[in-house]
Amino acid sequence: MKTTDNLEIYNDPLQYDREYGGYDADVRFILGHLPPAGSVVIDLACGTGRITLPLAEVGYEVTGVDLHEGMLERAREKAAEQGLPVRFLQQDCRSLDLPVSSQLIVMAGNSFQHFLTNEDQDRMMESVRRHLEPGGRFIFDTRNPVPSELAVPDRYEVDAEAGGRRIREVHTETYDPVTQILHCTTEKFTEDGAPLGQDAISLRYTYPLELERLLRQQGFRLETMYGDWSGRPFEAESGQMICVCRIEEP
Repeated sequence: MKTTDNLEIYNDPLQYDREYGGYDADVRFILGHLPPAGSVVIDLACGTGRITLPLAEVGYEVTGVDLHEGMLERAREKAAEQGLPVRFLQQDCRSLDLPVSSQLIVMAGNSFQHFLTNEDQDRMMESVRRHLEPGGRFIFDTRNPVPSELAVPDRYEVDAEAGGRRIREVHTETYDPVTQILHCTTEKFTEDGAPLGQDAISLRYTYPLELERLLRQQGFRLETMYGDWSGRPFEAESGQMICVCRIEEP
């Protein structure tokens, strides 16, 4: 599977906003790690602008980048509604060619897990490094691979809402320990059980020391790793790895 084939879960930007638009723990964290006022900030895998727009609101020159044009269209609509001069670009994070560089690049929403192979991760990190100014920071998150949670396939149901109606979702998650990829499928049904279709996503898990080595090989120093966006210390059972890393200066 290619990274570019792994996007169908994002085909409904309005539904994405309904589900995730209210989440702001990462926004609050990033607001506490900003460069001087008025600086350029680059938001990778920006989606519908959940992080991009709050950064622009506080006076930063923000460029949002995403691979999914539908998500970007929604982000542009929201920026126009709020009168925010944000640049949104459709590019692959593995081969960025942006007209700006920055002291801070962010990538949240566990988007790091979309880079499914070592080559994908390397190319993405190389792209980030090319667009960071000397001494600049890269802040991103990725889920922590807790073995007890990944060892057994998981299947569960949730009630949800889509298009103003109640639906039932059946989620199936199966982890492949060889590729370190979690394969997730969501089947959707009406309340009376009629099928509405399904979507799928695959997510790569990276272990803490593996991640630290990747960063070092790509010219970054891991300053801090937190266990969540509130800044709790990282522990074995933490749900996430929040990485604050700085490009190494000569």
